[in-house]
Amino acid sequence: MPDSDPDLRKKREILFSRFPPGQVPEAADDLRRVEDLEIEAHHERRAIDVAYDLRQHSLRELEEHLVDKGYHLDNTLLSKLTRALIHYVEDTQLHNIDAPEKPIKRFPPEAYVQAWERHPHGDHDDTPPEWREYK
Repeated sequence: MPDSDPDLRKKREILFSRFPPGQVPEAADDLRRVEDLEIEAHHERRAIDVAYDLRQHSLRELEEHLVDKGYHLDNTLLSKLTRALIHYVEDTQLHNIDAPEKPIKRFPPEAYVQAWERHPHGDHDDTPPEWREYK
């Protein structure tokens, strides 16, 4: 597996439903054929631990691969929420990898001073004075 940034190195757990039984060993064998992926099956927990570099794989991709092959993932509410959060975080990280770095201050400080001088500031309440003092 290529050397990578520790933030991009992911270790996740894929949980399987109770039925049909015996999915974990078959799914683990299937995932072992995927390059740049480390697999550890846990039959008693109905789970597979996967380790990967986010630039090579994502949890969404691995889960879709398993579902396409006919495996049934755990669909409890907690599992669905956990997967959705992980998918969001990984998608955001992948987006941020491709995003160019933007300096906070691109302009010299004088540009901010000039912008402030041109910007109308102060009391701009268009309400007539008699309405402001209405009691």
